[in-house]
Amino acid sequence: MEKKKKGLIFVNPYLVPKESIYQAERLKEEFNNLGVDIEIVSDGCFRVVMDGDKTNIDLTASDFAVYLDKDKYLSEILEKGGLRLFNKHQAVRVCDDKAQTYIALAGNGIKFPKTIFGALCYSDSLKLKEEWANIIIDELSFPLVVKESYGSMGKGVYLVNDKEELLSVMEKVKTKPHLFQEYIAHRKGVDVRVIVIGGREVASMERRNENDFRSNVAQGGSGVKVEISEKFRIVAESVAEILELDYCGVDLLYGENNEPIVCEVNSNAFIGGIEQATGVNVAKKYAEHIFNTIYK
Repeated sequence: MEKKKKGLIFVNPYLVPKESIYQAERLKEEFNNLGVDIEIVSDGCFRVVMDGDKTNIDLTASDFAVYLDKDKYLSEILEKGGLRLFNKHQAVRVCDDKAQTYIALAGNGIKFPKTIFGALCYSDSLKLKEEWANIIIDELSFPLVVKESYGSMGKGVYLVNDKEELLSVMEKVKTKPHLFQEYIAHRKGVDVRVIVIGGREVASMERRNENDFRSNVAQGGSGVKVEISEKFRIVAESVAEILELDYCGVDLLYGENNEPIVCEVNSNAFIGGIEQATGVNVAKKYAEHIFNTIYK
């Protein structure tokens, strides 16, 4: 008798926007169509106890897990237990940290905005060094962008236009990992979200926001289907390969000559918006990629 095909989908128990639930349910539906039983697991209810060389979890009943969370500790434990994750622990860890993402991409011929990593302050009571702000201004000029290293949906991203604003934002983020970047002014409020699955572009949309420099749908942007150029496709697929991502959304800005510039990479890019904009069944394509990886 053929062994029953089983998988898990991990979701965060606290951050549950409608898009997260939709993503998990859509993937479950597509896996069921392929004959795979899926259990959606809230990782806050997935109790892991470590005791020296032993853990209390038995993962042998599941063939794989789709990891829709960013809990790097749980993902590492699951992989050490022999469970194949989509995406893998290291890929999720790197993408969750914008600074780590740029470091991983550096030296691979991938263009991204000029970046300076912020000096981390370990106490709220310590005064910022103004000369540090002057160095940033000299290197990047205004306007420039400040990003917290951890954050998604456009949160923790600031556009600053003068030294007073810069010092204010630096004070706000000084105890958090952060970075400073040149502002890509060409086509303000517009970027391209490219979904890459199994190393291949499967869907792309242009996101536009007339009221904010951030094009994220969560910040009021809207998406429309776009046929990307070969240059954009090659960059998006190369990014996925470098970061060893089974699935991702690569966000690309337009440079002065309309060349692709990597803005960010999301290892758990939501599928609802791009499915609606493009008509592509992204959930089905991702489920099929996982199915073929595990069972064929």
